[in-house]
Amino acid sequence: MNFLLPGIGAGLVSALLTAVIVKATPLAAVLYLLSPIPVLIVSLGWNHRSGLVAALVGGLAIGLGISPLSGLGFAVVTALPAWWLAYLALLGRPVDDGVIEWYPVGRLLTWVAATAALTVVAAGLISTRVDYDAFLANAREVAEAFVNLQFPQGQPDSLDAETRGELIEVFSRLTPFLSAQGFTIVLALYLWAAAKVVSLSKRLPRPWPSVPELIMPRAAALLLAACVLVMAMSLENFLGVLAAALAGALFMAFALQGLAAIHERTRGSAVRGLILGVVYVVLFVSQGILMVALSLFGLADSVFRLRLRRRGNGRGPKLPPTLST
Repeated sequence: MNFLLPGIGAGLVSALLTAVIVKATPLAAVLYLLSPIPVLIVSLGWNHRSGLVAALVGGLAIGLGISPLSGLGFAVVTALPAWWLAYLALLGRPVDDGVIEWYPVGRLLTWVAATAALTVVAAGLISTRVDYDAFLANAREVAEAFVNLQFPQGQPDSLDAETRGELIEVFSRLTPFLSAQGFTIVLALYLWAAAKVVSLSKRLPRPWPSVPELIMPRAAALLLAACVLVMAMSLENFLGVLAAALAGALFMAFALQGLAAIHERTRGSAVRGLILGVVYVVLFVSQGILMVALSLFGLADSVFRLRLRRRGNGRGPKLPPTLST
């Protein structure tokens, strides 16, 4: 029963961080973005059951304090994704000599992408009450705000009305793709930060993994190809939205793998710091254009097992057939 109190505390803290968004201030927005971290920390440091308690308590608190729909949104969008990723991170099974074989980091990153995509779609379903037309209207509002921010009206070089409308239409269709991309980065950073905090407190059950060596499974590449194919069909329903979200999330996950591959390949190099510094500066200055190259690099790394072949092992990590906490 020692998982109950930490779970209750984490759920209340996470609910409080979520509820402050009603203040509509920059600080409230920052606190809201941090709301999944207490659930992650308690799930990793105590027990995944603590994370479930946190999701239940936080959802009830939000439901009673704001509205039942908001409580459901908290559970589905904030708490359960955090619990699920922490649960996967602590999966392991004993092998020879009592050594624990932990869930591979590459497969964990794949689940980060899948969780991000499913959360984006679930948030859209909840906010629009499963109304596709309402979902498109919300996406159009987001796209219009983005286009107006990038190309302000009334400027000498501002876009004409027709071009602006076409651009808004394109971005409204890409909203699930782009949203899932951003949320994949957020979830990956949250999981890394929470695991680091728990590791420093000596409560993390698994050893700190070598993140630069992560390699996603080939199945993730097949899933990405299938999602791109469904996107090309331009389905006017939530299946098309799910395909776009999964494609965006996997695209970003492969870009993160590309970054990991660069980190791994530059180990031991005298100019490693310079190379990594240039990569991150270009990544920032190019506003994400470099992400395309990184994603293709990460995709090739998974499909052709480039780093594993360089080490003399082209088979890649195998997922244990049975895992237990």
